[in-house]
Amino acid sequence: MNTRTAKVIAITGASSGIGEATARRLASDGHHVLLGARRTDRLELLVEHIRDAGGTASARRLDVTDTRDVQAFVSAARTLYGRVDVLVNNAGVMPLSRLEELRTKEWDQMIDVNIRGVLHGIAAVLPVMRAQGGGHVVNVASVGAYEVVPTAAVYCATKYAVRAISEGLRQESGGDVRVTVVSPGVTESELADHIADPAARQAMETYRSVALPASAIADAIAYAVSQPPEVDVNEIVVRPAAGAQ
Repeated sequence: MNTRTAKVIAITGASSGIGEATARRLASDGHHVLLGARRTDRLELLVEHIRDAGGTASARRLDVTDTRDVQAFVSAARTLYGRVDVLVNNAGVMPLSRLEELRTKEWDQMIDVNIRGVLHGIAAVLPVMRAQGGGHVVNVASVGAYEVVPTAAVYCATKYAVRAISEGLRQESGGDVRVTVVSPGVTESELADHIADPAARQAMETYRSVALPASAIADAIAYAVSQPPEVDVNEIVVRPAAGAQ
């Protein structure tokens, strides 16, 4: 990829799972990536691996629940690379439980990360993209944006919200900012590791017995990003071929 076609891509939640795989894939495609997450040790190691492979990458500690932190993250991308062509809103949490367990702090965490984090990202990049004449927002949702299952009511609600926000942004953008929602089915990641409710954790272990590699979702994101400016890939749902989810 030459310098004219290389894009500057900011990725949230980049320290593991889909975010890490996406960073590797997009950097290998020749794009310049800025990686954000709270676990800076993992980010630094990932940046080292990308650079060793010949890619261009930088990292910054990022808390997507803090709007000023997200603004600083986007500003860092502009300082480093001169512009921001793509934002991949990937950061997310999934502490599942039945509503009757009343784990309200976990509900708040999902709302803060999964919804507010996406909105903070949009708020940070939209003026930049409008000023530079275009851009692309990729929001990572879930098959939970299309269905609700027990223990996942709040999580699914946050992903329905991501889908709704994305559609609203697409309709309002007038074509200068492209919007893509990528909704993974069961994917290898650390999301399920943070489920504190024992019953929900056990159910999720069974549910996740067949899972996609994170690289499959990275490939879907790379496909959307690679399209010419006049093509807007709006929604991609990726599920394992074997298994219902």
